[in-house]
Amino acid sequence: MRNQSFNFDEALKQLQSGKNLLGTDGILTPLIKQLTEAALQAEIEHYLSTTSIDTRKNGYTRKTVKSTSGQFELKTPRDRSGAFEPQLIKKNQTKLSEDIDNKILSLFALGHELS
Repeated sequence: MRNQSFNFDEALKQLQSGKNLLGTDGILTPLIKQLTEAALQAEIEHYLSTTSIDTRKNGYTRKTVKSTSGQFELKTPRDRSGAFEPQLIKKNQTKLSEDIDNKILSLFALGHELS
């Protein structure tokens, strides 16, 4: 599982050369990982700005997550008090639902069309 960010132009080249869209080394796997980590980061930022608990960021927990597009290592943010409960991928959850995959890809598609 390589640590990489999604490059749209590179993904198009890979798709044209016959690389798989899905799977551990699939074209879409880095995109799902990058967008999921960004959403989790936004969740903890919102949590820290609205909670009455005296806490702050305390690094990340790494876990392997399986999705319909492949398997990847995810960095999940945590807080010092341990009270932060992510909503997108809950503690101890190791599988992204197909519904979440589709929402993430839809959001990317909308954003990419607007840029």
